[in-house]
Amino acid sequence: MREQYVNELLRKKVVITAALSGAATFKHQNEAVPYTPEEFAEESYKCWKAGASIVHIHVRDPETGMPTEDLNLIRPTINAIRERCPELIINMSSAIRQMLTPEQRITPIKEMKPEMASLNTNSMNFALADYQTGEIGMEILFENTFQMLNDFALIMRENKVKPELEIYDLGGLYNVLLINKRKIIDEPMHFQFVFGVAGGVPFSPANLARMYELLPEGSTWSVCGVGPNQISAALSALAYGGHIRVGLEDNIRMPDRRLAKGSYEQVEWAVKLCEMCGREVATPAEARELLNLYPR
Repeated sequence: MREQYVNELLRKKVVITAALSGAATFKHQNEAVPYTPEEFAEESYKCWKAGASIVHIHVRDPETGMPTEDLNLIRPTINAIRERCPELIINMSSAIRQMLTPEQRITPIKEMKPEMASLNTNSMNFALADYQTGEIGMEILFENTFQMLNDFALIMRENKVKPELEIYDLGGLYNVLLINKRKIIDEPMHFQFVFGVAGGVPFSPANLARMYELLPEGSTWSVCGVGPNQISAALSALAYGGHIRVGLEDNIRMPDRRLAKGSYEQVEWAVKLCEMCGREVATPAEARELLNLYPR
């Protein structure tokens, strides 16, 4: 009975995630990027009211604006969101920023126990790039070994945190399929296809189709299109029956190229897109059912 109910929801409902800040977007690019606990709580509230069920969070140092692993800064931000938006699902980053140890990356997840957290699936070049000129901006070597994938997955399971498996290319997806032969990630799994990061794959219908074909039966999935990939990826996800992510982490602009007033404005746009595609937007309660989250 439950499977029939969830399948019916999956056919109709769309879970919208708002990624509020990321590790590489700052106020000098768009003033609406949140830094303080109050700004995160207010932006989360606006996204929730606009139609988002999930907010994805990279906590910032309010003084410098830099992403931080400091629990003394993370705790008040997450608590402020929980207090202001009690129904909203919080998805924390386990990447946070470059040059951290695995322990520094996973400790905030163990301590705060969000309902969801990102779980990155392969090591890769990770850069900001100008696709018109080929210029490479900020560049890091993003380390995500098999051991880290294994350890992070087990820690998330122990703390009843649903992993969101971040897939930047086919290698990451095959890594998950390999490592989960030992059943360390509870099924059904949830995947996030990330298109447009330099070092990963850009969006194309063919790239999405191949990732979709490889998904284990019953899995849920969403797309995240970086910059100009946002619109086409979202449209295709809706056509395929998937979910979508928007927000200033991925794109500081609206489809008409003006700066977004906030992640909430992109959520409003995503809701309109869902309506045009004949799909309803899920509430946070429906999203919990759809994504098979642990009971609160």
